[in-house]
Amino acid sequence: MSFDLAALRAQFPILHRDVRGAPLHYLDNAATSHTPLAVADAVRAHDLHHRANVHRGVHKLAEEATEAYEAARGKVARYLNVERDDVVFTSGATAALNLVAQSLTSLFAVGDEILLSELEHHSNIVPWQLAAERRGLTIKGIPATPEGRLDLDALDRLVTPRTRLIAVTHVSNVTGAVSDVARLVAAARAVGAHVLLDGSQRAPHGPVDVAALGVDFYAFTGHKMFAPNGIGVLWGRREVLASMPPFLGGGEMIRRVTLARSTFADPPRRFEAGTPPIAQAVGLGAAVDFLMALDWPAAAAHEMALTQRLLDGLGRVRGARVIGPTGLQQRASVVSFDLDGIHPHDVCQLLDSRGVALRGGHHCAQPLMDRFDLAGTTRASIALYNTEADIDALLTGLDAARETLGR
Repeated sequence: MSFDLAALRAQFPILHRDVRGAPLHYLDNAATSHTPLAVADAVRAHDLHHRANVHRGVHKLAEEATEAYEAARGKVARYLNVERDDVVFTSGATAALNLVAQSLTSLFAVGDEILLSELEHHSNIVPWQLAAERRGLTIKGIPATPEGRLDLDALDRLVTPRTRLIAVTHVSNVTGAVSDVARLVAAARAVGAHVLLDGSQRAPHGPVDVAALGVDFYAFTGHKMFAPNGIGVLWGRREVLASMPPFLGGGEMIRRVTLARSTFADPPRRFEAGTPPIAQAVGLGAAVDFLMALDWPAAAAHEMALTQRLLDGLGRVRGARVIGPTGLQQRASVVSFDLDGIHPHDVCQLLDSRGVALRGGHHCAQPLMDRFDLAGTTRASIALYNTEADIDALLTGLDAARETLGR
């Protein structure tokens, strides 16, 4: 499939509905993207014709379900350029991050350090805080620059011989800034620490060469990359996963169970206790197929052209201030802004009346809001199926918001 925008949009029926009497202009993709027909059809076909539990059954349906589930794992591995058996399915990025937070930190010692950043989503902060309280660990934070990027010049003073993990976002869900992964990895390797990337805002924008990044963990969620809700991925470096104890106990993740003790399966099954999200994994595999078939240089150029159109337009809106990079260098298509004197919820509500779907609030990133002394921002997030009309409807709506609210 080449990048034919009209043909691509035809795969998403929801984009062609009206909202409050106006055409839908959906710009809340950083929260949840929509699913194409190919994904919905794959989930429906699985549930109607192949539904069974995986791995433990010997009947035909169980074999078909297992084959589909493991095929999805292989598709994700190709999307990330990693080995299939290093891919763990979870219920989402939050579950993946909690898995690492609870399992990996059980190997840490009192006083060991975890390095996060001010740009993190709460799901990459709170699990580490809970683990730190239990284990007696110390959490440090990489500050954000005025442009909304990681201040990596602070690494020299923050990284110490006690640093065991650096866990940061690959792309900020507020500022859209892309992290300089090479510098993070170099700093971690200098002291023997691991690196985890939250890839939830990067994975929807084309294949990720995780092997080339040199990190130890990569997490993302399906519902932000055109897949169903309830499915996520944790990739881990094989030797690191093999050193980690299970996070959840139950069926499927064991080798042998007695009343006295249990022994555990190798990864990834060690971390997939109980019945996994089978149909959701099939849907994620279909989403990966959909994405892998696209002309990504053209798709990425389309997303960046829309991002530039939005940034240019915001520059002409009185009182608008972009929270994040104002250029396209090392940034993704997530654009947050403050409209002086108008609360983000008011902006979003007024734009919703015109069919424009935005996100307003702290975006589960309260430390970053504190950094910029804001209660929240208005956020527009662009996906490959968005159009110039979506951007123009947003900008026209902002002018109307100024006039309506009289500020």
